Amino acid sequence: MMKWILAKYKQYQEVISYLFWGVVTTVVNIGIFIILKHITGWNYQIDNAIAWFVSVVVAFISNKAFVFKSQSVSLSQTAREFVSFTGGRVATLLIESLILWVGISLLHGNDVIVKIIDNVVVVIINYFWSKWAVFNSKTK
Repeated sequence: MMKWILAKYKQYQEVISYLFWGVVTTVVNIGIFIILKHITGWNYQIDNAIAWFVSVVVAFISNKAFVFKSQSVSLSQTAREFVSFTGGRVATLLIESLILWVGISLLHGNDVIVKIIDNVVVVIINYFWSKWAVFNSKTK
C-alpha cells in the first residue's frame, strides 16, 4: 500500500505541489485583499490589484523553484520566464477583475466570497499557462 501511495505521489507530484503553492498564493491574495479592504477604504479593484501584484511575485518564486523546478541558466532566461509568467497573470487579472465586477458591482455578492470564487477560476487557468507556456522545458 505504501509503495502505491508513493508511486501515485510521484506521478502527481507536480499537480500536488502546484495545488499546495496555489493555496499559499491564494491565501496571500485573499488575505491582502481583506486587509486592504478593512484599512484603506479604497475601491475593491484597487485592493485587488495590489493583492494581485504581491501574489504574482509569491507565485512566480514558488512555481519556478518548487512546482516546475525551472533551472534557469542565465538572468535573461529568468527574466523571460518572469515576463511570460506575468503576461499570463495580467490576462487572468482581467478575468479576475471582470468576475469581481460582475459578482460585486452587478450581483451585489459578498466581496470575499466572490474573491474566493474568482481565485478558483484563476488558479486553474494559471496552472495551464505556467505549465505549457512559461516553465515548459520544450520551449527553452
